Amino acid sequence: MNTSFFKPMLALTLALLVNVVLLFGVAPADEVSGLKRVRLELVAPPFVPKHSQTAGPTPVVVEVRMVIEEKEIEVSPGVFVQAMTFNGSVPGPLIVVHQNDYVELTLVNPTTSVFLHNIDLHAATGALGGAELSKVAPGEEVVIRFKATKTGVFVYHCAPGGTMVPYHVVSGMNGAIMVLPRGGLTDQNGKPVRYDRAYYIGEQDFYIPKDKKGNFKRYQNAAAAMPDTLNAMKSLVPSHIVFNGAVGALTGKGALESRVGEKVLFIHFQANRDSRPHLIGGHGDLVWDGGSFSDPPLTNRETWFIPGGTAVAMMYQFRQPGLYAYLNHNLIEAFMFGAAAHVKVAGEWDDSLMKQVKKPALSSK
Repeated sequence: MNTSFFKPMLALTLALLVNVVLLFGVAPADEVSGLKRVRLELVAPPFVPKHSQTAGPTPVVVEVRMVIEEKEIEVSPGVFVQAMTFNGSVPGPLIVVHQNDYVELTLVNPTTSVFLHNIDLHAATGALGGAELSKVAPGEEVVIRFKATKTGVFVYHCAPGGTMVPYHVVSGMNGAIMVLPRGGLTDQNGKPVRYDRAYYIGEQDFYIPKDKKGNFKRYQNAAAAMPDTLNAMKSLVPSHIVFNGAVGALTGKGALESRVGEKVLFIHFQANRDSRPHLIGGHGDLVWDGGSFSDPPLTNRETWFIPGGTAVAMMYQFRQPGLYAYLNHNLIEAFMFGAAAHVKVAGEWDDSLMKQVKKPALSSK
């Protein structure tokens, strides 16, 4: 068969298709064509977005929009830092998806910003966790998409390059993403386990410079603060180590709440330093070491470890009412630097677990 006639016709047809694409914006089908799209409504820490603990077999495209905000925050009474944030909070909001979902993230850097920003998601594969594809100057926005192939809890943070990486991270520009298994969490025996509520804790180290008199300095913006802060960072000694952006942010009126019998999932991360979370009066019933949900959780931990740049999940079922302290068990960092939270638990006391047998009295000796 003579095909000399058909070859030019095929070329002409392809050329016409290309012109149609250019003219009408019709693009070839990609990996998310036909998938359902859902919008994740982000919320401020320590709370987590509304989500299902399990998902169906078909992945979805989860649309997330985050706006960068450079702002001054009060770390402790009368002490301020020029923070760089995702969505205005330290830490940035928790992102929740399921394994094999596609995360389509819009990152907005408003004209009010001083610096270029981006995002490195430890849950993503390639391009420096998305950092190479997400650089935005003031007044720009970018959209990136990645497939959440690994389950667990993971850190995300700004990573513009060079010394700007640690400067942005210790200025508060970090957060976490939780990628749940599609069938939900399982215990050490592989049996399904559910949580009644979840809390999200970002542990932050600040390096606020002091003047010659030993007073903490205050700056007009993050650019003005940078030279002194970089110098303070070289000491590797933080001025403050706090939960959720400020000393006492999760105590008093900000204390977390629960009830006896509830299973609470604590999502805790540190983008820059090691930490050793501990729940005084309780335990880590289930601790997903390194944040991995694909591995069996550790059980009955008194204290668990968070290497710098890692997020960890812990589940505990409260058994007694009262005020619990949740803290970094480097007790110097907890009591003298601020790395502590409280959990108020309501319910009925169980004498079989603990009671005072004899009230304090003068010793006979």
